[in-house]
Amino acid sequence: MNIKEIQDEIVDEFSMFDDWMQRYEYIIDLGKNLPLIKDEFKTEDNIIKGCQSKVWLQGEQNEDRVVFTADSDAILTKGIIAILIRTFSNQKAADIIAADMGFIDEIGLKEHLSATRANGLVSMIKNIKMYALAFNAKNDATL
Repeated sequence: MNIKEIQDEIVDEFSMFDDWMQRYEYIIDLGKNLPLIKDEFKTEDNIIKGCQSKVWLQGEQNEDRVVFTADSDAILTKGIIAILIRTFSNQKAADIIAADMGFIDEIGLKEHLSATRANGLVSMIKNIKMYALAFNAKNDATL
């Protein structure tokens, strides 16, 4: 699936819930199913700055795809990063860079987070896009 298809799927899933308490529970469940980052990547270098909680993000290139793993010490934040990992992991760097983030607003995530968690969400997205930019630049340099 491409990024847009995954985003549409997430929007559809969130539309099934009647209220935000159910959506928060769903986000928490997504976090529980997040494939964990290896302990060796839980370093200070991989902590996302700007998050209220500790969030570790690690990206690596696997052929022409970027593969992300992540973890957080907060259950809701772990669910938020799980949504982003689901959306962007195993995608091409150029597609990640070009991706429209409107689905975040469509599911109402940013408006239902505290200001500090919303800032953390923006930082998570920025870090994912930075990994993609770095891998894209590396790919361009090897052509």
